[in-house]
Amino acid sequence: MQFNELGLSETVLAALAAKGYSEATPIQAKSIPSLLEGRDLLGIAQTGTGKTAAFMLPSIDRLVASGKRAQPRGCRMLILAPTRELASQIADQARHYSKGTRLSVATVFGGTSIHKNKTDLAKGVDIVVATPGRLVDLIDQCYAILLGIEILVLDEADQMMDLGFIHALKRIVRELPSKRQTLFFSATMPKTIRELAGQFIKDPVEVKVTPEATTAERVDQSVTFVRQDEKQALLTMLLRETEIDRALVFTRTKHGADRVVRLLAGNGIAANAIHGNKSQPQRERALGEFRAGKVKILVATDIAARGIDVSGVSHVFNFELPNVADQYVHRIGRTARAGKDGEAISLCADDERPYLRDIERLIRQKLTVVPLPEGFVAAAEKIKSTRVNVAPSRDEQNGRNGRAMQRDGRRPGGQPQRGRPGGQREDRPRSDQPRRDGHAPRPEAAGAAAGEPRPRRFDAPQGEQPRNYARPKRKWQPRPTNGGQRQGGQGGGRGR
Repeated sequence: MQFNELGLSETVLAALAAKGYSEATPIQAKSIPSLLEGRDLLGIAQTGTGKTAAFMLPSIDRLVASGKRAQPRGCRMLILAPTRELASQIADQARHYSKGTRLSVATVFGGTSIHKNKTDLAKGVDIVVATPGRLVDLIDQCYAILLGIEILVLDEADQMMDLGFIHALKRIVRELPSKRQTLFFSATMPKTIRELAGQFIKDPVEVKVTPEATTAERVDQSVTFVRQDEKQALLTMLLRETEIDRALVFTRTKHGADRVVRLLAGNGIAANAIHGNKSQPQRERALGEFRAGKVKILVATDIAARGIDVSGVSHVFNFELPNVADQYVHRIGRTARAGKDGEAISLCADDERPYLRDIERLIRQKLTVVPLPEGFVAAAEKIKSTRVNVAPSRDEQNGRNGRAMQRDGRRPGGQPQRGRPGGQREDRPRSDQPRRDGHAPRPEAAGAAAGEPRPRRFDAPQGEQPRNYARPKRKWQPRPTNGGQRQGGQGGGRGR
């Protein structure tokens, strides 16, 4: 169906024509007419099906037609997304589709200046795209008022549930007016998500463009069984021998992503990592280089990958299978976008076979088993020897955010860390000089021979009773008030 048959305004159609869009996707064709009528919507669609335009285009028309203005510290349309990347992507599309109108767009998410968020909201914004955590912070500080919202959109609702945003969502909904249009989108619709949707939407139109939890038909999916300690070698071989436009490599952990990037670099393959431990500028730089084609391989965790809408991703590598089967659907949805084909290759160790069975049960199909390439054993040994001398990254040295200490009790630079195993200071003889505060030295310090064990504090010479160093207990007495003032000065202190 063509966009000009859906009842959209000429301004929106002109913005679509500028991007070269004329034909609507199935979810757009099914959603836009109902949304123009003001109905609530429950949309079940995988990523890459065009759902952003499905809710953004009719919403822009309705906001323009109502002619209202955003109140100070408020907005008229609120879009909630689970990750910063997805929020940024939605905001970019909102700005493009709203060209020719006077609608303003702002983003609110962590990793950016909260002062800028407050400044953006101060005069009121028409469209706000936010992550739940930062928005709740602004609500609690009274810098965001949601009473004027006309349209609420929850995108990737299943992912927001997985990330534990349920309490933040309920907190936000309490601030919203009861009379509003609510759009609820999710790639999967288990019972928990459907129950959550029932708390937000009323008498919705349900739009389902593909069977639940199925994967894109244009993705060629395969699996190779390999030992866990040989995965890095296999990934290196596949990246060298496969013709790749852009590739996403998925790991389960943030430090695992850094390790994959480091070992790929040791074998001459450039890659960037994107995950929750990276700062916002680092994440934007990695994604920008990947989008521009400067670095063709991006290693990501499941959370950070939400919102990576980059055209030309030809391959998805599951370096580690997800322990939640739904994540597999989201992972491989990053390829085969905009009508193109894609390939998803999974590396499965013996302990991951239960995850593989869950995935195949969810997507209702068996993954094609591909054997290890010829000469893999010899090539793997060569790759392992090449990466031995690769220096660990700063993130791996310092742990989370560069501040955590290593387990052996030493600082990243190799210096001992106080109070940790392996990092105690060497014993130093105590000085018989007066202490810094002017008191006499401890009795056991004076006359102690070098090399002799120092007596413990409560040890006593033979034949003597041990001294009691404990402070005598004092009987509690009420403090004199002195007319409401403490002793030792007016309004503070104890006269010290």
